[in-house]
Amino acid sequence: MSLLRLSPLLLALTLTACDDAPRFTQAEPGEALSGGNTTVQRNDRGAYSLPSANLSPERRLDFSVGNSFFRSPWVIAPSTTTARDGLGPLFNTNACQNCHVRDGRGHPPAPDDSNAVSMLVRLSIPDQPYLAGEIERLGVVPEPTYGTQLQDMAIPGVAPEGKVRVRYDSHTVTFKDGHQVELQRPTLHITQLGYGPMHPDTRFSARVAPPMIGLGLLEAIPEADLLAHEDPDDRNRDGIRGRANRVWDDAQGKTVIGRFGWKAGQPNVNQQNVHAFAGDMGLTSTLQPKDDCTPAQVDCLAAPNGDGVDGEKEVSDNILRLITFYTRNLAVPARRDVDAPQVLAGKNLFFQAGCQACHTPQFTTAKDAAEPELAGQVIRPYSDLLLHDMGPGLSDERTEFAANGQDWRTPPLWGIGLSETVSGHSRFLHDGRARNLLEAVLWHGGEAQAARDQVLTFNAEQRDALLAFLNSL
Repeated sequence: MSLLRLSPLLLALTLTACDDAPRFTQAEPGEALSGGNTTVQRNDRGAYSLPSANLSPERRLDFSVGNSFFRSPWVIAPSTTTARDGLGPLFNTNACQNCHVRDGRGHPPAPDDSNAVSMLVRLSIPDQPYLAGEIERLGVVPEPTYGTQLQDMAIPGVAPEGKVRVRYDSHTVTFKDGHQVELQRPTLHITQLGYGPMHPDTRFSARVAPPMIGLGLLEAIPEADLLAHEDPDDRNRDGIRGRANRVWDDAQGKTVIGRFGWKAGQPNVNQQNVHAFAGDMGLTSTLQPKDDCTPAQVDCLAAPNGDGVDGEKEVSDNILRLITFYTRNLAVPARRDVDAPQVLAGKNLFFQAGCQACHTPQFTTAKDAAEPELAGQVIRPYSDLLLHDMGPGLSDERTEFAANGQDWRTPPLWGIGLSETVSGHSRFLHDGRARNLLEAVLWHGGEAQAARDQVLTFNAEQRDALLAFLNSL
């Protein structure tokens, strides 16, 4: 694509980027295939729900069966539907798909709406030295009465833990050219507590469901390649201090690096699924064999469960295998308009601002990936999967393993331009406070403060170009 097709202003900013930033005048080879050979060609409401493009017809059968368990609701035990019974006693939803609608992004409830289906609230209290073993395994100290997650629904005979309401306070950010953007800061209100007051030092963290695409590819990035991007002491003095979270692996019984969740609190796709089953739906599995009831929740402890008479848990090992296969193989959609002049100009601005320092464009997956279709793929997730200090504006004041309140994992950007098409909304960040991508950028602080400040110098045409690039991903 010729630079002559750019407007004079965009041509100028393309050629005057920082000396150490690359200059893009055309798309890179293979750039549209964000997931390598797994990439799918679809940009409608179903764009996040397709299997890896290189999955064989035989393996697509397992994908379809896993999809059915992901979409279908679980029921209360005892039930004749023994493969799907055991819901609760406390839970947030009865099906994975309720939070990840069309395998996409969740959203916060509307102000004063207590229906927080695709947003949950994590709970904990400050670390206690005498609970060092529990902190090593859980990453947090649970709130004594309510545990690590507020569950706002329950089966009959058991009281829900409480209801969540969100209210917003606004402030305005002004660009150099005078353009103003209103940002909304959420405040959580927990009402109708079912088991008495919470610990006075309880920490709360709202989390919307992230999109499900590309998880198996992220899992397949070699550990050494992720750790190569760590720089906790900022040795290169660029202000970026990424570091991997160190979390507990339930199956291996040891600490490993984290990759999944808003604070990289889970090490792999299987364990992420296990903890979602336990926390979100109250379902037991081999790795999480007990219902999520605290000692204070007597009715919860006494409620029937769906464990089999032979000791098989509510989520059997086979069901978990199928769902893990499904979630590993949800494909990333191809990029659009990678050669468009405005998209290329926006890409230059993205690099000029230094966004790629955390949103790492490219990795190659390991040859020994968990699934052969995911092995040896050149992928473009635009994430390093590391923790970064995002400043006090985004802090939840809650630690999680090695992450402190201001630390958040860099979220992958692939597929983000189809988020509204798939999910029906444009809410971003961990708690959904940003109503569009520009607001999400303007919430960046801490290590990303310099990049945010650079964006604030952009004029209208430059802002449009940056958004065009992001929406092409």
